Amino acid sequence: MGSPGTLRGSYAKTAERRREILDAGVEVFSSSGFRNGSIREIAERVGISQAGLLHHFSNKNELLAGVLELRDDISRERMNMTPDGGIDTIRGLVDLVEYNSGVPGLVELYCVLSAEATSPEHPAHHYFINRYSYVVGIATESFELMKSRGELAPDVDPGSAARTLIALMDGLQVQWLLDRDSIDMVEEVRRYVRPLLTIDL
Repeated sequence: MGSPGTLRGSYAKTAERRREILDAGVEVFSSSGFRNGSIREIAERVGISQAGLLHHFSNKNELLAGVLELRDDISRERMNMTPDGGIDTIRGLVDLVEYNSGVPGLVELYCVLSAEATSPEHPAHHYFINRYSYVVGIATESFELMKSRGELAPDVDPGSAARTLIALMDGLQVQWLLDRDSIDMVEEVRRYVRPLLTIDL
């Protein structure tokens, strides 16, 4: 039996290898989509065999789930996604847009997979349904809290404002990917949000 130090080293190497596979998965699924992206190509990018990759992720669907979880973890680190976040949650969304402008691979992954996942047969179909429900719900509750505090303009509907904000963010990402010099995603989001508020963004 190995020493605790040896075990910790083994776990660390396993975690590092899994992260390398996930990063490669982001690259491949971003450029090729889930349907066309292959386990073989991801394994080659990491420098291991397909069997070696499948030691860490038992199949392609499990790898996709890991890639999406990685993206969500990064998003959660950037913002306060809590129902009582109020303006902090909205500011967090703007900060997330700014962060996304520096990681085109993750943005492309999201855009490609969300388009593919409109098909009910796609393995990420329910993930995106649940994600939109969650994100729009969090934004709605934050706007509702702000409305109760007098921080929203009188004619603003929290639910409509939340859904439009999320739709704007996603639509801007597509335009930005097509021509990154033509649009400032962060400023466009700020321009939408500022008139909704009675406080500074």
